[in-house]
Amino acid sequence: MKKALLAATVVATALTAALVTAPAAHAGDRSAIPFTEATVTAGADGSYTLEWQAPRAERVEIRANGKVVAKGGAQGRAVVTGLPATDRQWFDFTPRHGRGLRLADRLVTLDGTVNFRDAGGYRTGTGQWVKMGEVYRSDALDKLTANDLAKLQRLRVRTVFDLRTEDERTKDADKVPAGAAYVVADVFAGSGSFQTLPRTPDEAVKAMVDAERAMVSGGGGRKAYTQVLEGVGDDRARSVLFHCTAGKDRTGWAGAALLTALGVPRQTVEADYLASNDYRRAANDAILSHLPAQQAAVYKPLLDVRPEYLNAGYDEVEATYGSFDRYLRDGLGIDARELKQLKKDLLVG
Repeated sequence: MKKALLAATVVATALTAALVTAPAAHAGDRSAIPFTEATVTAGADGSYTLEWQAPRAERVEIRANGKVVAKGGAQGRAVVTGLPATDRQWFDFTPRHGRGLRLADRLVTLDGTVNFRDAGGYRTGTGQWVKMGEVYRSDALDKLTANDLAKLQRLRVRTVFDLRTEDERTKDADKVPAGAAYVVADVFAGSGSFQTLPRTPDEAVKAMVDAERAMVSGGGGRKAYTQVLEGVGDDRARSVLFHCTAGKDRTGWAGAALLTALGVPRQTVEADYLASNDYRRAANDAILSHLPAQQAAVYKPLLDVRPEYLNAGYDEVEATYGSFDRYLRDGLGIDARELKQLKKDLLVG
């Protein structure tokens, strides 16, 4: 399955979940966004599939590069071809009533990564949307090519947060775009996570669950995620990028924490978290195919992302802090003023 098509499946699933919980915008509110679902999916042939639902909008017009490329009613689907190659193709979804959206395919295709994607493009429980092009998440950056780095520079990546351990950073040093600030935010600093390798699949699952809990309540995790969330808020010259080795666990919790703080529904957050299984499928299958069957069975839980891993993080938040708001305040030091500013910066509608 092509990566672009995988992106479509994940986005559609996530936004459908948001549709269940978020109220529709009132037609008379010019500042509200009437879209309950809107996606852009890049095809392997250079085409783009656009899908939307905008109750009460009556009509929707979509532009790319300043030209109308699709139009339709409150619900629609269009396939656009013949657009010139570009780093990211953006589309402006404009409803007859209410505020529009600027969207692109979530996946950013690079030669040196498989899990580099936009953290935005999701609908919150109040009907606002997380801006795209502001915050990115990724797997390791050590294999970025010169073309990749130039592309990230054009995408305005200004700050890179490296969530990896000292050993990982030493072995596979980051390549960052020219002019970007590089910040070490070691999630497992001082932690005992993964000091010994699991011997059975059950031990592997337990290791992943324990690691997720350590991300929330461990000293290294608290410090690292404070750095990331405060950095996202402070960097007004965005874009901000955070990453680990596979872009799925430490990076996954960073993405989950950010989206949850912004008010994105839990189902949508989980769908975004689990998307790493799709984006990394080919790479993970290649690793497992070179291992003996017994060893592969032990290793697979370490390569996966699973709902029980993410749930362990949320459970740790509840057990340690009582609520996610208190986790932000007492665990990460993000007070009400900072959270309000973060939402003002990253949400539209």
